[in-house]
Amino acid sequence: MAVEGWILQTSFAGLMASKNASPTLSQSNPLQALLEPLRALAGKNPLTHEAFWKDFQPLPLIDAVTRETHARMETFVRGVRTYQTHPYRRALKAPPPVWKHGVASLVDYGGHGVPVLFVPSLINRAYILDLAEDRSLLRSAAAAGLHTFLLDWGDPGPAERRFSVEDYIDGVLTAALEEVKARTGQRPRLAGYCLGGTLCVAPAVLRPDLVSGLLLLAAPWDFHNGADASRVLLNLSRPMIEVMLQAEGAASVDVLQALFASLDPTLVGRKFRNFAGLDPASDQARRFVELEDWLNEGVPLAGPVAREVFFQWYGANDPAEGRWKVGETVIDPRRIKCPSLVFIPSQDRIVPPGSAQRLADLIPRAQSRTVDLGHIGMVSGGSAPKRVYAPVIEWLTAPPTP
Repeated sequence: MAVEGWILQTSFAGLMASKNASPTLSQSNPLQALLEPLRALAGKNPLTHEAFWKDFQPLPLIDAVTRETHARMETFVRGVRTYQTHPYRRALKAPPPVWKHGVASLVDYGGHGVPVLFVPSLINRAYILDLAEDRSLLRSAAAAGLHTFLLDWGDPGPAERRFSVEDYIDGVLTAALEEVKARTGQRPRLAGYCLGGTLCVAPAVLRPDLVSGLLLLAAPWDFHNGADASRVLLNLSRPMIEVMLQAEGAASVDVLQALFASLDPTLVGRKFRNFAGLDPASDQARRFVELEDWLNEGVPLAGPVAREVFFQWYGANDPAEGRWKVGETVIDPRRIKCPSLVFIPSQDRIVPPGSAQRLADLIPRAQSRTVDLGHIGMVSGGSAPKRVYAPVIEWLTAPPTP
């Protein structure tokens, strides 16, 4: 709410410097009237056109912008309140874990065919891959016959808050792959979403005996591609982030949410104003709440992992520059030998398409597919089952021979 208020205030703050400015005028539909001089000057620059400035009056403009700002803020607040009081509560339950490793767990979603281990991001709850009965990549894969497993990283406890990226790969992800192989007697396919996909590159390079195929969904690799603003923000915020990591041992959910919000500062306002106009009893409203609950139920990021991801990946671009190591081994995608498929959502604002495409270009003989969806919509949107789940399941069932 603070960010939305700041955005709306700064949208017209400069107008208040006008001489004798006072938002006291009242007109019907003033913004429409004020646009008329601009329409008359179509194709010209109104800021340098004498005819525009000759009749320009600042008071109606300030009044119109002020009232529009108030209206937008009121709609935004109504949308937030409607969301907070919405009766939806998640009832879909995951199967019980079949294996635990610290706070991490392995969940078996069933199926008796080719084993697949799905790996979500460390930052958000794993159930984005099992959001609803009709939008669950995990349940769809199991129903299609794939023996479907999920690695749920869990909330970092006292031990995990000291974990590095290498600890998560060697100590958890590799152990989960070994468990799946022991249970099924086969090398599993490995499927990673978002940062989970980036982590999956490591065992595909280091442990080919555990990975028979690699599926990457919106997995970042070139962290400087389309991320200039994020890099600047992280550099400016580093002293504050370091103090927090030192005090708490983890990057809090609030800090992570703020960093995500910085990718598109107007998104929160737009989506809650749109939600305010929905019938709360509609399926569209329920789906909004369903996804928004997941977004707001984040997971803290262990301090050493946060430092590496924020400053070595987003800051220095270590993976794309060939500097990311696990142990003494550089994680070079060009060493991957198993069949690989990279899914790239073209509307992704979290992982720019070029960042994921760089990974597809490096993996030998990797297939890549671009889908006209966003980062989250590709795994939880209404069209995801047809446009993403179906081709993913088909590929996982029988990937091409490398």
